[in-house]
Amino acid sequence: MIVHLSAEAEYDLETIGDYIARDNPARALSFLEELRSKCSDLVDMPKRFPLVPRYEATGVRRRGHGDYLIFYRVEPERVIVIHILHGAQNYNTILFPS
Repeated sequence: MIVHLSAEAEYDLETIGDYIARDNPARALSFLEELRSKCSDLVDMPKRFPLVPRYEATGVRRRGHGDYLIFYRVEPERVIVIHILHGAQNYNTILFPS
């Protein structure tokens, strides 16, 4: 099994890094490494983390790291990271637009 970061998740990481780097460039790099590591670790037990409440039928799960949430979907041969968002964001409208 492999982990694949969507284009949206890659963009999220870039945005997160840019935001943190404004105050602390070194921490931005280390935090992005931590987030990438948490994403990579999903292959070990991909169904360990809960499905997003009210949207269980979509198969989207979430894993927290600090103030951020990693949203992903498990497929037979891979884990797809959909988005990485700050927990204060209204992720429902981003992940599940009407």
